[in-house]
Amino acid sequence: MVESAPVFGMSPPWLLVDGVPLADALVLSHPEQIDRLRAACPEAAPTAVLAGDPCFDRILAARPYRERFRRALGVRPDQRLVVLNSTWNPESLFGDGGDDVLPTLLPRLTSEFPVDEYRFAAILHPNIWHGHGPGQIRAWLDRARRGGLMLIDPLAGWRQALLAADAVIGDHGSVTYYAAALGTPVLLGATPLDCLDPDAPISAFMRLAPRLDPGAALRAQIDTLVACHRPLPGPAEFTTSVPGEAAARLRTLFYALMDAPEPEWKASLAPLPLPACESVTPTVPLRVVTRMLASGEISVSRWAGPAPVTIADAELHVAVHEDTRDVDQLDLADVIFRYGAADDPRFGSPAVWTAEVLQRYAGCSLAAYVTGPGEAVVRTRGGGLLRMVTERDGGPDPAVAASALHALLSAGRPVAEVADDGLWVRVGDGSSRRVRVAPLAAT
Repeated sequence: MVESAPVFGMSPPWLLVDGVPLADALVLSHPEQIDRLRAACPEAAPTAVLAGDPCFDRILAARPYRERFRRALGVRPDQRLVVLNSTWNPESLFGDGGDDVLPTLLPRLTSEFPVDEYRFAAILHPNIWHGHGPGQIRAWLDRARRGGLMLIDPLAGWRQALLAADAVIGDHGSVTYYAAALGTPVLLGATPLDCLDPDAPISAFMRLAPRLDPGAALRAQIDTLVACHRPLPGPAEFTTSVPGEAAARLRTLFYALMDAPEPEWKASLAPLPLPACESVTPTVPLRVVTRMLASGEISVSRWAGPAPVTIADAELHVAVHEDTRDVDQLDLADVIFRYGAADDPRFGSPAVWTAEVLQRYAGCSLAAYVTGPGEAVVRTRGGGLLRMVTERDGGPDPAVAASALHALLSAGRPVAEVADDGLWVRVGDGSSRRVRVAPLAAT
């Protein structure tokens, strides 16, 4: 008979020293864990204390602030945030002991998803950062980061990113299970069932949750995952049996262990802080697909990889961030843009910067200096300086509006006519949301 592997965290090698429990108290979050502890290591069962999950309690308490967390990450209302999560062993999503999914996944994030409709963020276990070093991690993910991938702080920011997510691609780590417990759609990119206790709830979840098909189109899988999502009951049920009670139960336990009187005031957990704004702007050259619709709208989709131009009346141009590392592409860009404060002395002013760009790059037709979430100053070649103001609440990135303006002018519309009428922009070919971008007033 083959002997089963020790249960991680619940078997004698983890809990006993010379046959005696190592800890005075073993904190567990659900009675099912106590049942498994009795089966795996009965000697340690008397030390078990049901005290809930303080980490999950903090996440639950922060749910009302989801939109703030999304704004801090630079996620616009009409964008879908997909979080990639990996625990730290070789069979994880980021590991090299399984199917090595993530390295093949990352380039496809830029080639299969338009940058203005989807955002991606990676939450990597702290042991990955410490094991390989921050420099190596950033080097491995450099191309993906320049394509728009956000790297989330593995200690301070991951809970907020999880709350902000619309979908998670993960593995057998606790962050993925927390996402499922929140009811967030989860797609499993790594499923090493042999690493898990077969009786643990996470094993049941891993057997039932939808799995990523690396050979199939990614966008279709994400869209189907979200549209057809039905939360599995296990994660929400088994993450904690006493939601919201961890602070009180743990404090009572700690003071009892110290044989000290417990304070009179209510025990509480620190609320999750609002992260600093960490929006990541793609700096790789963007292929921009535009279409003039019968409704008078301009449809715009921007791609950090090859653009799928499959519609006969679509036009293609190149838009490049001035800070790109692909500097040779600036000479080929139709639109050059950057983001910054209007009074940043390093650029003189938006008027000075746009004039310099058009003088320096002869092939550039339009320069756009984005001064805020809904504003940009643009200069067209021969058309003067214009101020673009989009709807602040739910409007597109002003750099998208700049590409829409370029497409309209390239189709023969005079600048003066556009300035009088404004323009309507549709982000993505399939989106039904229309955003007014008007008027364009000369300055």
